[in-house]
Amino acid sequence: MSFMKINNCHNIDDFRLMAKSRIPAPLFHYIDGGADDEATLKRNTAAFDDYDLIPNGLADVSKIDLSTTILGEKVSSPLFLSPTGMNRLFNHAGEVATSLAAEKYGYYYSLSTLSSVSIEEIGRLTKAPKMFQIYIHKDRGLTYELIERCKEAKFTSLCLTIDTIVAGNRERDLRTGMTMPPKFTPSSLLSFAMRPRWVYNYLTHESFKLANLEGKTEKGSKESISVIDYLNSQFDTNLRWEDAQKAVEAWGGPFAIKGIMSVEDAKRAVDIGASAIMISNHGGRQLDSSPAPFDLISDIVNTVGGKIEIICDGGIRRGTHVLKALALGANACSMGRPYLYGLAASGQTGVEAVLSNFDAELKRNMMLMGINNLSQLNRSKIRKR
Repeated sequence: MSFMKINNCHNIDDFRLMAKSRIPAPLFHYIDGGADDEATLKRNTAAFDDYDLIPNGLADVSKIDLSTTILGEKVSSPLFLSPTGMNRLFNHAGEVATSLAAEKYGYYYSLSTLSSVSIEEIGRLTKAPKMFQIYIHKDRGLTYELIERCKEAKFTSLCLTIDTIVAGNRERDLRTGMTMPPKFTPSSLLSFAMRPRWVYNYLTHESFKLANLEGKTEKGSKESISVIDYLNSQFDTNLRWEDAQKAVEAWGGPFAIKGIMSVEDAKRAVDIGASAIMISNHGGRQLDSSPAPFDLISDIVNTVGGKIEIICDGGIRRGTHVLKALALGANACSMGRPYLYGLAASGQTGVEAVLSNFDAELKRNMMLMGINNLSQLNRSKIRKR
């Protein structure tokens, strides 16, 4: 598939195959893989197939409006870019490419604590709506320092990930020897040698680092370490709702809790004053056999709908997936792997192609459903098989 070009990619599977042909195996499988048997990873997308969309004919669909409001910001799409770490491992432009693509297409953008481009650089680079994602570190002072840096850089919202107190068992990473920064070993050398363009770009551009944590921890910046070991060494396993509430109060603006997987936790998020919840199992990378986010929408909407924004994060591969989630009552959706496939395939051009593809699918399928704006999506437009 090394001959593939970005204009030959017509769906997310095509972008995935092109990404696989462009980057070394450890990096591709880091993007592509999940935890344990990857049952949850597979279910995240398969869940959408249990529902059909209901079209109505003879409607005016001459103008389609995808715009909506997410966390108080007007955006051009109900789909936004989830926070993903270490983007410069997949393409040397990293988060610069992903954030600029999001701004160009009017998408809400999210930056990870584990990004390879700093809060300050993204703040200078783009004025579009953007979220920063935090963890609760063992060093609590570091967490609150990151919050203050986001205020200075004019980020519009904050997101706390609560499902990564310990890393999931990501067996693909163990088999491929995935580390950050990448380590060339006898077992991995062939994989890297087969991707000379990636190796050239990696060696001739700025050295990889966890830009937001530079000088705060040696791990992951100057010494190679597995991602699993890094997560287990840095994040606090004694994370409680009181910690989340303190983070909400310290930020003082739009705040999302990412990793909500139960009605009970959704209610707690409302109680502590969060603005939004992201129904998410971390892309199937943490607890295998947990439910798909899509499967939880109805129960959560029935309980807290109207009290807090509800975002479906995970498994999104088609525009119809977004429409189904919104029809069940979600306010927005977010995705990570699809835009990382685009980034790995062709840098910013690849990310833009992914976003353009989603826009085209959303507009076409709304026309086919007989609706011209997102407010017309409701449970009358969807049925379980």
